[in-house]
Amino acid sequence: MERHRKWTLGIWAYLLLVLEHLTLALEVPLDLPQPPTITLQSPKDYIFDPREPIVIHCEAKGKPHPSFSWTRNGTHFDIEKDSKVTMKPNSGTLVIDIISGEKAEAYEGTYQCTAHNNHGTAVSNNIVIRQSRSPLWSKEKDNKIVVQMGNSLVLQCRPPAGLPPPIIILSLSPRVSQAVNGDLYFSNVLLSDTRTDYICYARFPRTQTIQQKQPISVTVLESKTMNLRLNFMIYGTRCERKPGFMMPLGPTSTQMVLKGETLVLECIAEGLPTPNIIYGSAYHIIKVTVKAAPFWISAPRNLILAPNETGILTCRVSGEPKPKISWFINGVPLQNAPEDRSRKVEDDTVILSNVQTGTSAVYQCNASNEFGYVLANAFVNVLAEPPRVLTPPNRIYQVITNNHALLDCASFGSPSEYKDGDPYVIHENGTLEIHVAQPLNTGKYTCIATNNLGIKENHVFLEVKGQSLYRESGAEGMKAVFECKVKHDPSLIPTMTGLKTVLRFRMTTESLVIKDVVDEDEGTYACHMNTTLDHDSASAMLTVVERPDPPADLELTGQAERSVELTWTPGDEHNSLTQKFIVQYEDLLHRPGVWVNLTEVPGTSPTTQLNLSPYVYYSFRVVAVNGVGYSDPSQPSRQYRTNPAAPDENPSDVKGEGSEPGNLVISWTPLTGLQSNGPGLEYRVQWKQKDVEEEWSTKTVANVSQFVVSGTPTYVPYEIKVQAINNYGTAPEPDVAIGYSGEDLPLTAPDSVQIMVHNSTVAEVHWEPVSFPSVRGKLQGYKVYYRRERGLHEAEEEAQPQPEQFLLFSGNRSEGRLPGLQPYSLYQLHIKVLNSKGEGPASASKPFETKEGVPGPPSYLNAVQPSLDSLTLEWGPPQSNNGRLVGYTLKYQPVNSTSELGPIKEMTFLPNETTFVLSNLNTSMLYKFYLSAKTIKGSGPDISQEAFTAMDTTVANRQVDIATQGWFIGLMCAIALLILVLLIVCFIKRNKGGKYPVKEKEDAHQDPEIQPMKEDDGTFGEYSDTEDHKPLKGSRTPSNGTVRRDESDDSLVDYGEGGDGQFNEDGSFIGQYSGKKERDTHEGNESSEAPSPVNAMNSFV
Repeated sequence: MERHRKWTLGIWAYLLLVLEHLTLALEVPLDLPQPPTITLQSPKDYIFDPREPIVIHCEAKGKPHPSFSWTRNGTHFDIEKDSKVTMKPNSGTLVIDIISGEKAEAYEGTYQCTAHNNHGTAVSNNIVIRQSRSPLWSKEKDNKIVVQMGNSLVLQCRPPAGLPPPIIILSLSPRVSQAVNGDLYFSNVLLSDTRTDYICYARFPRTQTIQQKQPISVTVLESKTMNLRLNFMIYGTRCERKPGFMMPLGPTSTQMVLKGETLVLECIAEGLPTPNIIYGSAYHIIKVTVKAAPFWISAPRNLILAPNETGILTCRVSGEPKPKISWFINGVPLQNAPEDRSRKVEDDTVILSNVQTGTSAVYQCNASNEFGYVLANAFVNVLAEPPRVLTPPNRIYQVITNNHALLDCASFGSPSEYKDGDPYVIHENGTLEIHVAQPLNTGKYTCIATNNLGIKENHVFLEVKGQSLYRESGAEGMKAVFECKVKHDPSLIPTMTGLKTVLRFRMTTESLVIKDVVDEDEGTYACHMNTTLDHDSASAMLTVVERPDPPADLELTGQAERSVELTWTPGDEHNSLTQKFIVQYEDLLHRPGVWVNLTEVPGTSPTTQLNLSPYVYYSFRVVAVNGVGYSDPSQPSRQYRTNPAAPDENPSDVKGEGSEPGNLVISWTPLTGLQSNGPGLEYRVQWKQKDVEEEWSTKTVANVSQFVVSGTPTYVPYEIKVQAINNYGTAPEPDVAIGYSGEDLPLTAPDSVQIMVHNSTVAEVHWEPVSFPSVRGKLQGYKVYYRRERGLHEAEEEAQPQPEQFLLFSGNRSEGRLPGLQPYSLYQLHIKVLNSKGEGPASASKPFETKEGVPGPPSYLNAVQPSLDSLTLEWGPPQSNNGRLVGYTLKYQPVNSTSELGPIKEMTFLPNETTFVLSNLNTSMLYKFYLSAKTIKGSGPDISQEAFTAMDTTVANRQVDIATQGWFIGLMCAIALLILVLLIVCFIKRNKGGKYPVKEKEDAHQDPEIQPMKEDDGTFGEYSDTEDHKPLKGSRTPSNGTVRRDESDDSLVDYGEGGDGQFNEDGSFIGQYSGKKERDTHEGNESSEAPSPVNAMNSFV
């Protein structure tokens, strides 16, 4: 699960940092499962006072809260069985009550605490519990020592071995010394050393007790052979004694110390007079060996992983000797734990791959050697949790301009790495730091924590406030601004008082501006705001900060051949501490007027020792640097000239290479004037042919950068030396460089060229390399030239010439492969050897043929002359046969209206066939065709084409749904339009006789059995007079064969001009259409000639 944390900034800028996976010591939120973590434990070596209870600390956290258990000396320590031992509630801390008479020694041993929950087990260090002891000195016989004056003397202390060891007071005087072990050494004794109470004291810090040794009595006898005052300082008399070592003994000794401990070297001498001890010029050599108990380079860190993620635990330690690393899981050695295929151990690293939920555990790394051990717990917590941002949202941060801003983004479930970028720094804990906050940094910042289970955003706001005091540089000089802003009730008007008025001061309602600030303006400025009800005040200090003044009083002391001491007096710092001094020099002899930085010196040290070069006319100056900037340079020091000397170094980058046959150009990078060390700089150039018994040829040249040797053999190795010399001597012996004389074109061509064709596109070439002398230069390799002459299926006169190609095989090769050849082709090949000068002669041209391959696709495929059930296919042969064609393969399949492909059928054709009529196809069907050519090596790529068979127009609805066809829909629309026209014509003819009293006729022929019909029954109700001009609607015929007026089926008879209605020949019923009382008898017959519109429609369909 890849995880990220991002910071984005809205309003003013945009900042995005993608943060990859990094294990951090993250705090897991308390509502999530967590393996145990040891948070507090006692030190590894616990020395207890028997007068106090023993308290062995062991605290741990986890979710659920862990349970605790202890081992003592490697076995389970049953706390319940010992009434003297209690464990603190919700803790693993043991309290052992030894005050009430129990022997404290019974509880000495090695203890280890275990914290366990259902997600893992953490263990503490092995805690060694020992009782403090302050034993008494063993009784000794009365010590009375008699010694001759001037002799050396040792009074032994031998303190008892306490726990912890006692403290002995050291060092008395140069003549009398006390060793670390408490012994008292006299380099030579005097009469005044006679005493009876020499007592050694040992202080035991844990028990706060002091023990003393029995007094020792020392008596010093006066020497009978010397005058005490006369001969003591007469050098060479027999009263003197050569210095010797009382500690350590012998010419050499060794001492071992552990890393981190204090190294104490003891050197106590005896002699008369008292010797002086000098380290660094000692006659006794102490060889110190530093060993080290294991210490952490990188302890393993807790891992929070998501399912299917990979994590790494690293346990990197150092020590001397090299520590042995052992891994444990939940306190069990890893080799004894159940096998886990997702876990891989590589010495100091455990790799966990594709972890799964439920595999959380606590891993322990133990690194040990003979001097100690280190132990670390690191849990692996597998959680399927989206990320969380733990910092409260919408927090507002306020900072003053030019200060640094810290925006917190503590997150969980989104481990991160961090990058630095000016002006932003993202720290390991997610905090975003802005080094120097400016008003443009004001805005809304978004911290985004992501993993593959979700994303979480948190918004914070940064407000960069103007300084209450700030400085600006401009054309008008320096100015300071004090801002005095106050919040107040809108109904109260504040007034500002208390600021003095000066010409350079300008005061507004919210600020004070001081123009052209001078040193005298420093001080405290107060702003007093008053309203009618209350008042408030604030103050600020004005400190004038400027670049430092230049240093002065440069003085050169301690002059030597190659060094000098430079001291100076620092200038005024102007309220900003000097950070450093830069010492510069000018070389008046070689580069006058150019100042070069020589060294930097801390700002607290106004002196430095300068290392110098010979033959330089030095002048020095010093520049001071503080937080504001650089001072002006100091005045130059007096000139200091160093004496010339022989060169210290030789030219660099010495090379030898020929520019043409028969010469050798020796070149180098000359020394600078500063490197020359003296006048008369020249170079001694030496050369001789390598591996040839001959003397060095020598030529001394001026201060140039190359020398040409003529008359050399062609391309032979030379040994070359270039040495710097001047009027004061030569530089050290130079190193020998190897160069080669000029090259010429190779003399011979490669021989024994053989070609092996592997397949249709690859051939392998072998040749006999030319002899090294015939190369006559640096061998670059061999060039294989090859050209395709023609295809083997082509006649020579048909072949098209193709450009020559080549491949370079670098180095001293004897074979190479030619890829990308065209199959079934004739090639010509030759080889040339190549050096830095150019190519040699070509080998004899060698032909070879490539094997057959699969052909290219047919040049075209067309489907022509479609019919109802056939298509004619035409195609062309491939442009690249790549062999002898043996035929074609045709595959085709139908495609329906939803683009689904039908079954594939396959056919083969002879190589001379290029057309075919494909029959028995479906009518009006789309077919897809695939055609490929083939040789004996197989089929090549195919070419595809699609085509339709013709449509059968005689069957309108064949294999299709007629209701969905466009032509059918158009036909139905035309019929509907025709019916509408007929209805309009009928109405026009009916209206020629005027109004028709349909309503009256209905009333006259009222039938009580007949009821008006409603539209929802498919019938009509009463007619109104206003409906005379509306189209007639259909009616139905009763079962008795009669026709009612309001239900005429296919007739208009009932609307005739008087008389009873009757049926005519075509079944029409002629009714009365007019209000006249009489009727023309011939109209009844004429009405039979005009069919009903409804009948007309029925007959049409």
